Amino acid sequence: MKPEAIKKYYMANGRLISTDDLDIFYSIEKLPIYEVIRVIDGIPLFLEDHLERMRISGELVGVSINRSDEEIEKDIMKLIEANGVENLNIKLLCANIEGEGQVLLAYFIKSFYPPEEYYRDGIHTILFHHERENPNAKVLKYSFKEEVAKKLEENKAFEALLVNNDGYITEGSRSNMFFVKENKIYTAPKGTVLLGITRQHIMEVCKELSIEVVEENIHVDDLDRLEGAFMSGTSVNVLPISTIEDIRLNSVNNHIIRKIAKGYENKMKEYIKSKTL
Repeated sequence: MKPEAIKKYYMANGRLISTDDLDIFYSIEKLPIYEVIRVIDGIPLFLEDHLERMRISGELVGVSINRSDEEIEKDIMKLIEANGVENLNIKLLCANIEGEGQVLLAYFIKSFYPPEEYYRDGIHTILFHHERENPNAKVLKYSFKEEVAKKLEENKAFEALLVNNDGYITEGSRSNMFFVKENKIYTAPKGTVLLGITRQHIMEVCKELSIEVVEENIHVDDLDRLEGAFMSGTSVNVLPISTIEDIRLNSVNNHIIRKIAKGYENKMKEYIKSKTL
C-alpha cells in the first residue's frame, strides 16, 4: 500500500522508526484493519472506544490483534512525544507484513479539519450508490475511496451519502449520517453501518438531552421532507449539511442540531480534562 505516515517518526510494534524508511508499508498483505484517532492537546480522543472498535473489526474478519491496549496506548503517547505534535490525526493499522507476521503500526496522517465557515454555512453533499460488503468492519478498500474522491471533486462536494439498492441512505463515505424529521433524529440502525465513535457519543448526548432518536434509514424520496441533517466523524464532530444534491436544508439554524453540536463539544472537553488531571 502507499505510505501515509507523515512527520519524523512512526511506530511499528513499539519500535520508533524514521519516516525516511517507509519500506514496511509496501510489504503489507491483504486489506488491513485500521482506526483513525484525533489527538487534541496531546490527548488521543476517546481512545478506549477506538481500541474496542478496532478489536471488533478484527474479529469480524477473523483477525485477533496481538498487541494489548496498554501497549498501543504507550505507542501512541511515544509517537506524540517523539514528533512533538499535539493536534493531528493518528492512524492505527493492523496488518500482516511479509516476513514479519502481524504488525501494529501507529502514525500521523494528513488531517483536514473543516474551517469555521463550514459549520456556519453548512456543507454540500451528493448521493452515491454503494453497499459495504461488511459494514461493521473498518477495513481499508482503496478502490472505493478513490471512486468516491473523484465524484466529490467533480461535484465540489464535501461528503457522499451512500444509497443502498433499495434507495435508502445508510451512511456517508467516511461518516455517519443523522437526519431531523418531525423534531426527531433519524440515523441508520446498528448492524447496517460502521458505528462511528463520534456517533456513539452523539447518541449519548441525545439521550442526555431527551432528544428522541429513531434508528431507521431515510429513503431518498423523503429527503425534501427533512428539517435538517448533519454528518459526524473523527475530524468533523457535528457538521451541518446545507444541500443534498439540489435539495436545500436549513440545518445550520436547526435548534436540535445546534443542541447536539454543543453537547458533543462538551463531551470532548470533559474527556480531555479527565486525561489531563
